[in-house]
Amino acid sequence: MADTLFLIDTYSLLFQVFHAIPTMTSPQGQPTNALYGITRDLQNIIRDHQPTHLICALEGAGPATRNDLYPAYKANRSETPPDLKAQIPRLFELIEAYNIPCINVAGWEADDVIATLSRQAAAAGMDVRIVTSDKDARQLITPQVRLYNTRKNTFMTEKELADDWGIRPDQVIDFQALVGDSVDNVPGVPLVGPKKAKILLEQFDTLENVLANADQAKGAKLQQNLKEFAEQALLSRQLVTLNQELPLDVDFEAARVTEPNREKLLELFQEFGFRRFSEEIQPAVENKVEQTWEIIDTPAKFEPWFKKFQEQQEFCVDLETTSLTALQADIVGWAFCWEANHGYYLPVNSPGSAHLDADLVASKFKPILEDPTVSKINQNIKYDMLVLRKIDIHLQGVSIDPMVGDYLLDAGARSHGLDALAMKYLNHKMIPISDLIGKGKQQKKMFEVEVDQAAEYAAEDATISLQIAHRVKQELEQENLWDLYWDLERPLISVLVEMESNGIKVLPDELREQSEQLKERLFELEIDIYKIAGQEFNIGSPKQLREILFDKLNLPVIKRTKTGPSTDQEVLEQLATEHELPAKLIEQRQLSKLKSTYLDALPNLVHPQTGKIHASFNQVVAATGRLSSSDPNLQNIPVRSEEGRRIRKAFVPSEEGWALVCFDYSQIELRMLAHFCGDPALMTAFSSGEDIHATVAAEIFHTIPEEVSSDMRRVAKAVNFGVIYGQSPYGLAAALKIPQDEAADFIKRYFERFADVEEYLFSILVECEKQGYVSTIMGRRRIITGVNPVRHKQRNLSDRTAINTVIQGSAADLIKKSMIECSDMLKETNFPARLLLQIHDELVFETPVEKIEELANLVRGKMENAIPLTVPLVVDMKSGPDWYSVEAE
Repeated sequence: MADTLFLIDTYSLLFQVFHAIPTMTSPQGQPTNALYGITRDLQNIIRDHQPTHLICALEGAGPATRNDLYPAYKANRSETPPDLKAQIPRLFELIEAYNIPCINVAGWEADDVIATLSRQAAAAGMDVRIVTSDKDARQLITPQVRLYNTRKNTFMTEKELADDWGIRPDQVIDFQALVGDSVDNVPGVPLVGPKKAKILLEQFDTLENVLANADQAKGAKLQQNLKEFAEQALLSRQLVTLNQELPLDVDFEAARVTEPNREKLLELFQEFGFRRFSEEIQPAVENKVEQTWEIIDTPAKFEPWFKKFQEQQEFCVDLETTSLTALQADIVGWAFCWEANHGYYLPVNSPGSAHLDADLVASKFKPILEDPTVSKINQNIKYDMLVLRKIDIHLQGVSIDPMVGDYLLDAGARSHGLDALAMKYLNHKMIPISDLIGKGKQQKKMFEVEVDQAAEYAAEDATISLQIAHRVKQELEQENLWDLYWDLERPLISVLVEMESNGIKVLPDELREQSEQLKERLFELEIDIYKIAGQEFNIGSPKQLREILFDKLNLPVIKRTKTGPSTDQEVLEQLATEHELPAKLIEQRQLSKLKSTYLDALPNLVHPQTGKIHASFNQVVAATGRLSSSDPNLQNIPVRSEEGRRIRKAFVPSEEGWALVCFDYSQIELRMLAHFCGDPALMTAFSSGEDIHATVAAEIFHTIPEEVSSDMRRVAKAVNFGVIYGQSPYGLAAALKIPQDEAADFIKRYFERFADVEEYLFSILVECEKQGYVSTIMGRRRIITGVNPVRHKQRNLSDRTAINTVIQGSAADLIKKSMIECSDMLKETNFPARLLLQIHDELVFETPVEKIEELANLVRGKMENAIPLTVPLVVDMKSGPDWYSVEAE
């Protein structure tokens, strides 16, 4: 069997995957979507097609030879996006780690390198597969040479070329000379598209014959163009003809596929945050941590063990339970550890008869677990605390949670789970839970697992968590992050336990009624859509929707995907200005999502015993420091539409005579910005209680605040929030639906009038580049690489991430501090109120109606003084009988 050489058009593939894959970031905040796509494609090629040889072809340095022929060649190409440009240096590290050679020739394009190598390899008896989306490469097709499409996983041979263009490979350059290429700015012949070019070449075979027989072409205008633009056609052919004779003397043996540099790849994958690729290439673990454990399953064993346990001032406690949902879980067994590599397992529910009495164990443990002077450690200890509350144990004395500590050390890491931390800190692979309970339909419950197996698994969790906790503490102290952990994140764990346990009461009947109303509205919308479209079709089918929008209605194609013209939200929003159908489709999609995601799903999440939704609030997901909400995500309930806001009508106080009370920081991120940058105009506006958006509008429109219109204020508000995070003129123009040059002018004027803002934002980038991380107001850090501190330029993703982390992360510090202080205040004063939710900059409480004003005074006092700023903090308060009424007040 012949050797097979895969030739990769590197930048062509890079651009493809960059635009095809949504934004991804590494733990350090670098853009990584193109790197991910290249890695995936390389892995697939090597695994699925098993090439014997691989070469990456690149553009050569220096002036392009074709520009000497035609200066306008590729003049239409837009500048490389900053977030793609930032990934190119890392691309070369990746390719080098795969031991794939890169080849280029000065002045020539990658296509020419591929053409030459293709000819040479075929002459040496090799089969060649060209990985490219560039149509120029079709001229290289022979029985030995095929093109490979990574997106479709298909090969193009002479047959597929004939099916697509109706020509032979030797006719490709003549075909392209007639048709031209708008991407590369190859002019071609006006009025000649693919169909006419195919007919002409069928009739006359070559470009020379086509031009020589122009009078025989069909149509007077076509005849005229073939004569008038004959020289242009010949020039176009020169431009599209690939050079197969570059001076390349390649040792193909050096391109033979070998084992990659696994250590380097693992290092890169971990740096980029490619967890799956890291796991696939992770070398086998040699130094599995040795551990021992004891099973305490009888009263005779329990009594002496318990005496020893009572003497401990620090231990790890880990629960094995019946459910991953804490408030629905029952305890199967208790695991403890207080000495390295030795754990204890106490079963209270097992398939055999040998287990302890659950109530007796709980009553014995209660005073110790509730003693704040005894330190408790565990991975994700919030879960265990919630489970323990079900049996009336309110755990106190939380010490180190490795998950939360590691998050402070490496906020951008993809995972802070125990499996990941065990590998990271101990190079130890944990026992998979599937080893105990299996998978699929035959999966067991934890209480059905034999005690010996459960004991090994549980003891490992406890012993490994304890070891990691001590390592994490050392690193937190070394990095000056211990105070942030101990004073902010650690006490927040108990606040979240209280908040999640409280939950918020939800009325399922209200949600079902709204769902029925929305069902009727959606039915009416579908009738309207069919009427406007002139036919019925499957609204959920992108293919049928494309046919309606672009074939039947002839609306312009905004962008394409690999399957055809895109019909995504952004496209529909642009098309909605030209036709009423896209606007109706947008409304239909939004309402349909509201119905399925919230109105139909939320009733199923109401706890059967409490009648409440107990959402989970996670400390270790958002790299900025913000909390995230899940099961369900209550932070994402849409509030921009009336239908979205009405969902909140189902959220009510849990007791008669009580009300919901919401406290919201006013423009906290802008106040943080003013505090950090010290811009006099912003400081004055906030200190005097002015409308900050009106103030900014007056400055950028050169008027007085009294003359500011609602449209001016809208622009200023968008600029205020947009430019902080590096919004480009394009982004601002899209948000405000104004011309791009007008948006650019607004941004320019903003930074002219608020020069200290720009100076401060620039200083964040300079400092980040210097030290490799940014910090928030309370010292939270995020490692970020790839920033580019250049003034007056479009910011790349790393730049935007750095600035966003400082501003938004500082706001997150503030709200967390407020939550702790408010919670402490409620406990100390025994005030009849409960903290129910945190929605970014807002806290939601419930309290008796007659206590609203008193609560307002207490909470405002805590929130407005949680962290002293150089500008005043302002907290808005609203109350009502349900969450909708509060927001509508």
